[in-house]
Amino acid sequence: MDVTHIPFAKHIGIGYKDESTLKLESSETVQNHIQSIHASAQFTLAETQSGLSLQKEFPELVGNVAGVLRGSTVKYKNPATTSLYATATVEDSVKEKFLMQLERKGRAGISIKVELRDENEVITMVGTFDWFIHKIK
Repeated sequence: MDVTHIPFAKHIGIGYKDESTLKLESSETVQNHIQSIHASAQFTLAETQSGLSLQKEFPELVGNVAGVLRGSTVKYKNPATTSLYATATVEDSVKEKFLMQLERKGRAGISIKVELRDENEVITMVGTFDWFIHKIK
């Protein structure tokens, strides 16, 4: 599934910077009362990036598993006044543990770290998104 076609992500304008990086253009739709990008829009960008990261890291699982976000921890660091770009990382040891548990139990948890930066490379938000994944076939 193309994560940019998720109705809410589409509604606020999430698109691709490149095939593995999402962006959110600064627009009136996503602004808060002080003309910076609303915290909930930033959260949506980051959470959507974490889902895209799962698809990119584990393409063999697409269509064979279902996932739900179980929890997250975020920290807003600077006001976001320009377009934002999201990047995600997963440590190799986390990937290995996740795949072993998924194979053994048919379900597993995994944490994806996401960072949002503005057009000037200023970090506006960092977060960890905890997913619960289970096999569907």
